[in-house]
Amino acid sequence: MLRGLAVAAGLAVVQTGSGALFAQAQGMPPQQLPIEARWCLNSRICIDLEVADQREEQRLGLMQRPPLPPLRGMWFPFKQRLPLKFWMHNTITPLDMVFVLDNRVIAIHRDVPFCSSLPCPSYGADVDADGKIDPADSVIELGAGEAERLGIELGDAVMIESFMPGSTTTTK
Repeated sequence: MLRGLAVAAGLAVVQTGSGALFAQAQGMPPQQLPIEARWCLNSRICIDLEVADQREEQRLGLMQRPPLPPLRGMWFPFKQRLPLKFWMHNTITPLDMVFVLDNRVIAIHRDVPFCSSLPCPSYGADVDADGKIDPADSVIELGAGEAERLGIELGDAVMIESFMPGSTTTTK
């Protein structure tokens, strides 16, 4: 039975399962998704995004990936609002995690360190600081320090242009 959803640096796993270790145990290379979307912060600065919109893509996320270059990230859109938890097990470089709800930044975890052994802490959007994870509808992962370098702040608008094959330009 599914008891909860955790996402490990984009790596979605059932909290009771061992799926997080599956790809590594199978000797699979790190996932590299095509750039399918863009988040423009203003008219001059845009972040190119890999889109992890399938369960398996979300499960693998940025696991075992080298550091992301500037202005690159991975977007994890979800079809519904969920209390999302991300963790850094099996990632090899620190990240910034930007939690989004209704096209607005609701939480930012900056310079989240990688975790080489269990247990690993998890990160989510605790908007009201009550100790409970609040719902989000997407998460954007960036290289560590990128959110600060780009001036991304709570409340910022998040309009993502998708240019996936077979779709028209849309925003989330």
